[in-house]
Amino acid sequence: MTELTLTPAQIVAELDRYIVGQEKAKRAVAIALRNRWRRQNVPPELRDEVAPKNIIMIGPTGVGKTEVARRLAKLAQAPFLKVEASKYTEVGYVGRDVESMIRDLTELSVNMVKAEMTARVREKAEQLAEERLLEILLPRRAQEPFSSSSLEEIAPDASRETTKDKLRAQLRAGRLDDRLVELETQQQAMPMIEVLSGQGMEEMGIHLKDMLSNLMPTRTKHRKVRVVEARRLLAQEEAQKLVDMDEVVTQAIRRAENSGIVFLDELDKVAGREGGHGPDVSREGVQRDLLPIVEGSSVTTKYGVVRTDHVLFIAAGAFHVAKPSDLIPELQGRFPIRVELDPLTRNDFVRILTEPRNALITQYVELLKTEHVTLRFVPEAVEAIAEIAMQVNTSTENIGARRLYTVMEKLLEQISFDAPDLPGKELTIDAGYVHVRLSDITRDQDLSRYIL
Repeated sequence: MTELTLTPAQIVAELDRYIVGQEKAKRAVAIALRNRWRRQNVPPELRDEVAPKNIIMIGPTGVGKTEVARRLAKLAQAPFLKVEASKYTEVGYVGRDVESMIRDLTELSVNMVKAEMTARVREKAEQLAEERLLEILLPRRAQEPFSSSSLEEIAPDASRETTKDKLRAQLRAGRLDDRLVELETQQQAMPMIEVLSGQGMEEMGIHLKDMLSNLMPTRTKHRKVRVVEARRLLAQEEAQKLVDMDEVVTQAIRRAENSGIVFLDELDKVAGREGGHGPDVSREGVQRDLLPIVEGSSVTTKYGVVRTDHVLFIAAGAFHVAKPSDLIPELQGRFPIRVELDPLTRNDFVRILTEPRNALITQYVELLKTEHVTLRFVPEAVEAIAEIAMQVNTSTENIGARRLYTVMEKLLEQISFDAPDLPGKELTIDAGYVHVRLSDITRDQDLSRYIL
């Protein structure tokens, strides 16, 4: 993986392309990401001493907490895992233990590295797959000359190599795509292990499926598939042979340890202190289980031991009732950077609808363009949508920018339904259309609660 050399200002500029506002949060994560590059360039004897500066983002739902972290990870080409703190339980309770997040992060890292290495060998794998497919189409038996109704151009007395070259040309031209061929594949039958692993046995730290996979007999299965599908399957098989899985695992563990990002959402849900009994009894226990993971510990995964000393943890929560100070002191100390995200304004909603590269209006315009329907929004319509979204958030539950999705879906419901029957149409959405489509919702709070 190439080192990220973007400056904090450049990182913020990249985040600005997708996320409106929240400058404080963007600056905090930009500095955290840049510090990773700085750590790789300090003297080796100091490198292990530089700990990541974990972050707590404080703000209501829908203001961009998750999006900031997700875009940061994508920018850094880093393994990224989003988890909810409320889904974990204290050791001894039924449920997921906190170490499982590191196992999940490692799995993501392995898949990421494997995909990158597979992409590098794709051309070679496709060449080998083509050769194997030609051998299937043209078996090496001189007493049975190859013939097919799709190969009239090939003379019956042609040499094998000449025949193979002509067959290759037809294969590349797609003339054989619908021809059926028989492939031989290897399978391992482990139905009981699949059932057991699906019932949470991986949480015991015993990866039964991996331990027993080498003991289970493999079965050869013959399948008849079209040439175009056979080519894809054979290319996948050849790519797996070309990729060194030992190297994949080594690089993946290194990447998870040094570049991994865990986004720990709903941290406020476990911020209660131990105070008695009942369903809240394990809150402080979850915090204490989180502590060694965030501080730095060794977690056993099916790929080996993974150290968490330099994994970046970005926690988030609304903290309406609980406060960061309600966390146990030790855990507070492991999140030295606290960023409060700003509530979204009407103007922010207008910008969210129009400015980012993945702006919501742009998405709907492009979706309807696939039906050959041209959709245009006048500025007054955008402002009306933003205003209605703000009103509904104020009168019902404030879910931030996510409200725009529900408002837009309701606004364009009829157009989306009729679009296949409107090819070549040009439709303009103005403020009047917005108010007509959403008037009932803005007038009736009970209806808006039900629909939006």
